[in-house]
Parts: sequence; structure tokens; C-alpha cells
Amino acid sequence: QVQLVESGGDSVQAGGSLTLSCAASAYTFSSMAWFRQAPWKQREGVACIGGISSTRYANSVRGRFTISRNYAKNILDLQMNSLEVEDTAMYYCAASPFACNSYFDPTRYTYWGQGTQVTVSS
Repeated sequence: QVQLVESGGDSVQAGGSLTLSCAASAYTFSSMAWFRQAPWKQREGVACIGGISSTRYANSVRGRFTISRNYAKNILDLQMNSLEVEDTAMYYCAASPFACNSYFDPTRYTYWGQGTQVTVSS
């Protein structure tokens, strides 16, 4: 049974930074991604990393967030800079047998973590 465990969520002020981490119990995924869900909104893809460390980002975070993967330790990170109030959400780690695409289709992701809360205040 694959488990994904997120950590690093916190409350920060706008303009601040946070790094989220996701520890995976196994490493057989073609790609891993971060999604987020704000209250009363649909879950949306934030960033994805696949083979040869190819990456995809949502337009709303490109240039501010960086996704990285430590293959030796089975850890996925999301470095978030210049945080905005609109970044407030529960952030989820997900793993997929498929490559990243630009659509962040959640149905392509087989495994999900429980989430870690990020709250950005003005």
C-alpha cells in the first residue's frame, strides 16, 4: 500500500515563503504533483514533476513555486515564494503512473496524501 504524507503547511503573511514536503512509501511513479483546494473551490493542480525532472506549473504559480523530487529519499518538495492570500488552501501530494500534462487531471493520479494546510494572511 503506497502512502503519501505531506508536511510543512503553516500560516504565513503575504510575501512570505514556505516549503511543503511529501514523503512517499514507495517509488514507482511516473510523475508526482501538488494539488490544492480552497474552501468552496474545486481542487486544482499546482505543479507536476515527471521523468528527467520535467515540470509543469499552473499559470497562477509559475515563477513563484518550484517543485522538486529527491528520488533517493522518495520525497517531493514544493518551494513556495511570494505567497499570496489566494494561495490559501489545503495542499495535497499525488502520484501517478502517467506523465505530467498541462491539464492536471486529478483522475490520472492514483495515490493521494491527506493534505497540509497553507494559510496566507494579508
